Amino acid sequence: MARIMNVPAGMEMRTDPPDHSVLVASKGEENPYGIGASFVLNRKLYCHSVLKNRDELLVRDAYSDPEWCDNQDLEHGLSFYLGLPLIWPDGMLFGTIFVLDKRDNTNAITYRDLLREFRQVIENDLALLVEMSERRKLERELQAGLEELENRVAMRTSELTQVNDGLHTEISSRRKAEADLLHREHELEEANTALRVLLDHLESSRVEFEEKILRQIKGLVLPHVAKLRHGNCNADTSQHYLDIVDANLNRITSSLADLLVSAFENLTPTEIEIAQMVMDGKTTKEIASALSRETSTVDFHRNNIRKKLGITSRSRNLRAHLLSLH
Repeated sequence: MARIMNVPAGMEMRTDPPDHSVLVASKGEENPYGIGASFVLNRKLYCHSVLKNRDELLVRDAYSDPEWCDNQDLEHGLSFYLGLPLIWPDGMLFGTIFVLDKRDNTNAITYRDLLREFRQVIENDLALLVEMSERRKLERELQAGLEELENRVAMRTSELTQVNDGLHTEISSRRKAEADLLHREHELEEANTALRVLLDHLESSRVEFEEKILRQIKGLVLPHVAKLRHGNCNADTSQHYLDIVDANLNRITSSLADLLVSAFENLTPTEIEIAQMVMDGKTTKEIASALSRETSTVDFHRNNIRKKLGITSRSRNLRAHLLSLH
């Protein structure tokens, strides 16, 4: 390039801020710079402007150019400069390529496209170096991936062998468990059927009992209460009716099951109230709403009722137990 452009010095420099050093240099007695010569980047270097602007720089006569009249190359009388930046494929600066002369060299300017061609060759080589580096990296990663895959395949094969060895045992166990489950489901269906029959019987008995009590109250109590409500009776007559009402109520309540009465003796008034609502078929939410309490409070009293009635099994229905005492 230096011979074709007829210049004393042609160079390629590598930049690693703040250093800027000669990587390749034309051979000739008039070239004052050899390979390895290094400079600190500063504004007095032509290359500093090329790197800063990332563009071509042409200085035809530094002596007559106020911007370059004090540059460092003038120490060797190199007042002519034509240079271009060298750039990595990722856009980072690699360095510069340029020619120097001691005079305004129109021949070099004429061949400035040659400088661009050399620049393109070098940048292509830089791209090739990057590609080769990436390929080597990918090859290493691929090899590592293949080794890891082989290890994982070997490990997985061992695991699958162990799983396969235990598969027959697991299948046998599952089949036995399924048979047991079907048997338990059959037993549960039978128990549910029996429980529904019992609940239906208890409900029928409860309705029959309530109708019986209602008939007794209507026949033995309400007529006397109606006479008392009219207010036409004297004190002796009123007392007489009250005695009749009291006796009839005692007669009616005496027909209630002693078991229920005995059970209620151990309960608090609130628990008795909740127990009666449970017997009426009300849910915990409905009881809480009726009593203006939280559902957690109702659950607390229900648990106390179960404990006091000796209901230890969670499968035992509280309402069914209370109705059985009725």
